[in-house]
Amino acid sequence: MKTKNDLTLVLVTTEIVPFSKVGGLADVMGALPDELEKLGARVSIFTPLYSSIDRAAFGIAPVERCGPLAADVAGTPERFRLYSCLKPGTGVKTYFVENDRFYAREGIYTVPETGKTFPDEAERTIFFNRAVIAAMKALDMRPDVVHCNDFHSGLIPAYLALEEAGGERFSRTATVFSIHNLAYQGLFGRDFLDKAGLDRALFAPMGPFEFWGRVNVMKAAIHYSGVVSTVSKTYAEEITSCEEFGCGLEGVLRARAGDLVGILNGIDMDAWDPSTDELIPKRFTPDRLAGKGECRTELLRAFALPPRSTGPVIGMVSRLVDQKGFDILAEAFEGIMALGARLVVLGTGQEKYHELYWGLAKKYPKQFGLKLEFNNRIAHLIEAGSDYFLMPSRYEPCGLNQMYSLRYGTIPIVRATGGLLDTITEISDGGAEGNGFTFTEYSADALLGAVRRAAAFYADKAALRTVRRRIMLEDHSWRRSAEEYLAMYERARSLAGMGLTK
Repeated sequence: MKTKNDLTLVLVTTEIVPFSKVGGLADVMGALPDELEKLGARVSIFTPLYSSIDRAAFGIAPVERCGPLAADVAGTPERFRLYSCLKPGTGVKTYFVENDRFYAREGIYTVPETGKTFPDEAERTIFFNRAVIAAMKALDMRPDVVHCNDFHSGLIPAYLALEEAGGERFSRTATVFSIHNLAYQGLFGRDFLDKAGLDRALFAPMGPFEFWGRVNVMKAAIHYSGVVSTVSKTYAEEITSCEEFGCGLEGVLRARAGDLVGILNGIDMDAWDPSTDELIPKRFTPDRLAGKGECRTELLRAFALPPRSTGPVIGMVSRLVDQKGFDILAEAFEGIMALGARLVVLGTGQEKYHELYWGLAKKYPKQFGLKLEFNNRIAHLIEAGSDYFLMPSRYEPCGLNQMYSLRYGTIPIVRATGGLLDTITEISDGGAEGNGFTFTEYSADALLGAVRRAAAFYADKAALRTVRRRIMLEDHSWRRSAEEYLAMYERARSLAGMGLTK
């Protein structure tokens, strides 16, 4: 019998650092395979070969023994080529699906909140899922577990369970489906099943694909996967508790409660390490914090803000969207400015917030800095140079920036939801306990109350230094999380071996 360190795993994702990135999924998939490999698992990854990926820089080359392959979409074979490379710094084989029709374009996939949409998202989803299965066949893979992530790879569990594309080869392969953000479910018209080559009977009322008259890919993935996971224990509880968090799938998730696992994400402790970070102007450690002050000075310079002030510097690196709390932040903005705080924000998102926060930047040019872009160097500088890091999320499945912040001695101010609740506790007893400032009610008043407590604490420099040193030593590495993933994979494989997931 195989041990947990002898599992053959296939991870499927539509974004992965360092090749492609839209959100936190890319960071998770960029780090988890490396830790699984260190624990002895044999890991392969499948992801699209977007035109933005630099093939030469990563040594991405064709898999010659496969030749051209095809994946059926709407009854027509869609040809593709398979490429591969070793994930930088690891022995993890990463396979790339190349197809000009679907991937030779700007952008990765539809992000409704930003207005970025692809009319052929249904076809792209079907193609990628079928292409991964075709590629596994061509490579003669018989993995113990196929781990799919978010709806973009959510058809694979259905295909394998229904043997529409998997066949006998994968009869003992377990499937795991991870929900990174339940708000994005893959909703399409009822003709989606015809395009996907699936029986229309699956669209029967209350069936695995039917959702208020539309096809819901994530619902099907939850139904057909051996085990379902999400990215924090609290979020796993939240999405089964009420519609606000469950997004209409809370009943489906409650039905799978016995096979729903919450595993908190870790962070890449090497990439986010202030003692070695080459993206910040001055490195520092818990025992030598002077460099953090120099990073603070450079941060203010980068956002054209005055270098001296009595108030704290509060940083944000975020998508500017409703989920991330930018509505209540706008309501609390004047109160935050009245505290003498300075705020710096990096990110892009909904146009309404671009316009709103540009207006605030003009109104408070000496206190508020805004960069509507993605810039990895500035992101690291914000983590290193800020006194506090603000995450007032309406909901947050896991969150990574609060853990990055702890690593840099930057104290988080967060709404107590999802992974934020699992990682951040209120500072108390003069700084002897806790690692941040939290608020529960989703309101501007509650947010402003937390910022006021943080601003008052900032005045006690001795307590501030004590907390900074302590939180920088917290362990949020992927090792513990990867061990929990291995235990989950073993459970899924056991269920598949007993024929309970087909």
